[in-house]
Amino acid sequence: QVQLLESGGGSVQAGGSLRLSCLASVSTDIRCMGWFRQAPGKEREKVATIDGLGGTTYSEVVKGRFTISKDNAKKILYLQMSGLKPEDTALYYCAATWRGECIYGLDYWGQGTQVTVSS
Repeated sequence: QVQLLESGGGSVQAGGSLRLSCLASVSTDIRCMGWFRQAPGKEREKVATIDGLGGTTYSEVVKGRFTISKDNAKKILYLQMSGLKPEDTALYYCAATWRGECIYGLDYWGQGTQVTVSS
């Protein structure tokens, strides 16, 4: 059973920064992992993914502002967020799969960490 524990959420003013962390119970180096978010009344959307080879993808709305990375020694997935906007307000989820590729989707999910951006 894969367990994912997010942390680092909070409240910040527009233009500010936050770094989310996701501690995994399994190795992070060989598998696809990602960050997703869900705002009230909206569907969950992909924010960023990083595959087993370190390749990254970002949604267009966060590209250039957010950076996804992994510390494989610590088994932690990060999401560095800067230039935050009120529309970034959402519950952010960490996700993972046993596969190295991201194209088949993610199977394991954390409980989420809330990010609130005020104008």
